[in-house]
Amino acid sequence: MSDLNLTPNFTNADDFYEYLLNAHEGLSKSDSDALNARLIILLANHIGDLDALKQAVDLAK
Repeated sequence: MSDLNLTPNFTNADDFYEYLLNAHEGLSKSDSDALNARLIILLANHIGDLDALKQAVDLAK
């Protein structure tokens, strides 16, 4: 199993969080959920490692 990197690994985390919140602004709950689902799929595809993705899901529970 790949070890998930839990160490902060990018700069400007606050800027990303603000960008993410702004992306959800004005969306209905349904549209916000759909945006999250699309984002998860895009990032999962970018990661491309099933073991790392499973570990992330397990840690997020």
